[in-house]
Amino acid sequence: MNLMVDRLFLLAQRIAEQTPHFFETKGPGIGDQASLTFMRNLREGAKGLLGKDYSEKRVSDEVSFSIDFYLPDEATAVEIALGLHNPLTEFERDIFKCLLARDAGCRIDRLVLFAKPGGSARQAAPGPRAIAHFVKKSFGIEVEIRELVPL
Repeated sequence: MNLMVDRLFLLAQRIAEQTPHFFETKGPGIGDQASLTFMRNLREGAKGLLGKDYSEKRVSDEVSFSIDFYLPDEATAVEIALGLHNPLTEFERDIFKCLLARDAGCRIDRLVLFAKPGGSARQAAPGPRAIAHFVKKSFGIEVEIRELVPL
C-alpha cells in the first residue's frame, strides 16, 4: 500500500495548483526562488499531513546528499524533480542517492519522482528507460514518475 506517497503527491499537486505561474518556465534566479518556496511549502505541509518530518533524509554519514522525502514504511524515496522535462536533469543523481542510501542501510524499493508536465515523456527516451530498467533488474528499485499537472 502506498498511502503516504499518494498523500504527499496530492499535497504537492494542491500546492502547485495554488501557486501562481507554477507551470510556467521562469529561468535561473526567479525559477530557483520559486522552487525553494515550493519545497518549503511542501515540507511544512507534509509534516502536518504525515504527522512527522520525513524530509531531507541524509543518504549516509559519509556524504552530504539528501533525499527530499524518505518514507520508510513504504520503502520509498521521493525526489521533487521539477526540471525532469529538461534535457539535462538530476535523474541519474537521484537514482544514485538511493543506491548510496541503501548501501548505508535504508530500505528503498522505489524511487518516485514528482515532475512538471513532460517529465514522463522525456524520461521515456531510450537512455533514461535503460537506466531505470538496469536499476530495477540489478538493485530491485522501481523508478516511477508522477507528473504535477495544471487543472
